Amino acid sequence: MKIVHIEACPVTLRMNESYVIAYETVSETTNLFLRLETSGGMSGYGCAAPDEPVTGETPHMLLQAVDSAVRPLLKGADPLRRAKLMQSLKIHLKERPSLLAAVDMALLDILGKVCGLPLWKILGGFRDRMKTSVTIGILPEKETLEQALYWKKQGFRALKLKGGIHVDSDIARLLRVREVVGKSMELRFDANQGFTVEESLRFVKQTRKARLELIEQPTPRGSPELLKRVTQKASIPVMADESLMTLRDAFRIARGDLADMVNIKLMKVGGIGEALQINAVAKAAGLEAMVGCMDESALAIAAGLHFALACPNVLYADLDGHLDLANDPAAGAVILRKGTLFPTGKPGLGFTPRNSDF
Repeated sequence: MKIVHIEACPVTLRMNESYVIAYETVSETTNLFLRLETSGGMSGYGCAAPDEPVTGETPHMLLQAVDSAVRPLLKGADPLRRAKLMQSLKIHLKERPSLLAAVDMALLDILGKVCGLPLWKILGGFRDRMKTSVTIGILPEKETLEQALYWKKQGFRALKLKGGIHVDSDIARLLRVREVVGKSMELRFDANQGFTVEESLRFVKQTRKARLELIEQPTPRGSPELLKRVTQKASIPVMADESLMTLRDAFRIARGDLADMVNIKLMKVGGIGEALQINAVAKAAGLEAMVGCMDESALAIAAGLHFALACPNVLYADLDGHLDLANDPAAGAVILRKGTLFPTGKPGLGFTPRNSDF
């Protein structure tokens, strides 16, 4: 079996509603869909979600990299020699992690189809479903409460609130959300690097009665000592997100006791293979892990889900990046029931698009 054709297609995905986080407002996103066709007529699919503030990539950069590196290295190669192919690609795509993730997905999709098994079973098969949180962006209090109640009615049992611009407003919003959603809802907060150490600790102290599950990346990723100071003094777990981009970052976080938890996003780290290694470091260091996402098609969400289902140490999921996309060509790649994600049960990533989709 050889790879005989490689297709890359950027698709602009519209948001049903724009959202605000600490450093940007998002109303649409572009994902790059990748198809690897084999000599046996089988295709593997992957998806890249470049995000310039986080991954340093744009869709145009990825298309150039497909032409300069992916096609020359993969065409004619055996897709089942994934480790060899990914190692070769990493040399050329060191600064293109979401494209590495897409290639890794597509190769693993082929592997699953060859084996006739869903990928999560091949990778370990620890669980067969995963509860996910759903994210509420930075909104006025009234709209925040409306969204919180909406998602509760949809069956979600975990909410993540974005903040990091005005700490006092964030405190007030979080306390009100707890009042309206009741005691059983899990609440998480993501400051997206927007707080100082002092603001982070004040936020944690003044929201204590809201019983936050965790606070995510409160301080700038370029100042790891600030994250460590929050971790040492906060009364709730502190999660590293933007601070974790590579396997080496995972080692530094673990060695320096910079955080209590890590958010592993396939688009940041370069795919499932790299995510498995990062999770192994986290497990060895006693750090709990979450699988997170960017603004991603359901195809990429499926890859994150398969990774999480395989790994006992991945205790949390924040896989909601597909929920607000108006024109996702991979809709249906995961199954959502009352805040819980299920794989489709089909081989590989579990989804084969129609020819007209991309």
